Amino acid sequence: MTDYKFEGWLGHSPESVKGQMKWGEFEPKTWTEEDIDIKVTHCGICGSDLHMLRSGWGPTDYPCCVGHEIVGTVVRVGKNVTQHKLGDRVGVGAQGRSCMLSDCPDCSVNQESYCKRANINTYGSTYPEGGKGFGGYATYHRANQHFAIQIPEGLKSEYAAPLMCGGITVYSPLKNHGCGPGKSVGIVGVGGLGHFAVLFARALGADKVVGISRREAKRAEVLKLGADSYIATEEEEDWATKHAHSLDLIVSTVSNTNMPLEQYLSLIKTNGTFVQVGAPDNGVLPPINAFTLLSAAVKVTGSAIGPPRQIKEMLEFAVEKNIVPWAQTRPLADANQAIVDMDAGKARYRYVLVNENHL
Repeated sequence: MTDYKFEGWLGHSPESVKGQMKWGEFEPKTWTEEDIDIKVTHCGICGSDLHMLRSGWGPTDYPCCVGHEIVGTVVRVGKNVTQHKLGDRVGVGAQGRSCMLSDCPDCSVNQESYCKRANINTYGSTYPEGGKGFGGYATYHRANQHFAIQIPEGLKSEYAAPLMCGGITVYSPLKNHGCGPGKSVGIVGVGGLGHFAVLFARALGADKVVGISRREAKRAEVLKLGADSYIATEEEEDWATKHAHSLDLIVSTVSNTNMPLEQYLSLIKTNGTFVQVGAPDNGVLPPINAFTLLSAAVKVTGSAIGPPRQIKEMLEFAVEKNIVPWAQTRPLADANQAIVDMDAGKARYRYVLVNENHL
């Protein structure tokens, strides 16, 4: 038994995404001696939260407490916990568990985020030991020690929180596909994920960073983030022809089934790579013409978050390079209005809920 309660903002139906979450108590996942309890101080609002609240990726198991950009203080440790101690400041991202077995093709090579045997989401999934995961729009969070990452000194909690999902979702494909000196990199969709991608592409040393979005309105902000140039696809005439074969790597953060995918692919140089990280509600992307791939040896792939070891690397890199997200803090009590504002595209570029009672 503990002397604290697990309470949070609970979605009870798809209508909850319209600002209709209800505050209530919940039972966290079943405790194991490999677990820690975290007193939540900060939690970023991710687009995934909205997808889950509205049952966009399939039926959500309500009630659901979302939030997987969690930062807080360890207040309980299991007997078998070796990675954390009471009072540590830790973060938890989108993954709550994998099988973690030595014969797993993914976990055995530090690719836990792609584990096919037991890939458990931080919230909304049922854990092998029993119980359902609940997220960070809450007072406390229970996590497996391996998927809680120490937050390094020098990184503010309101900056660390959105890195736990938004940051790693773009850092991983940039790093894995060779972003660095000599490379020209395009970022499609400059929102919560895309703004991180611009920051990281610049910090990784790319020769050229190009922001790509529909409207001209974001140009000044994207250039201020560190991009060298900007393409407004709905307002720049013949943009695909004008910028053809100019990029080595594109990371696409958008979740639009109607995006101009063929035109995006035409921007890529021979043997270049297009990485999709945005996930539409129905999972469907526009069709790709085979000759688009054949004519330029274009590689099309996807990427989902990153494993614990790479999250740790990213946090340390953020401190080393002084990566400062554009994060706006909102009181935890204001969570309903914050998700409505997030859904309306008002965030510039990440909202972070703060539990002021836990600071």
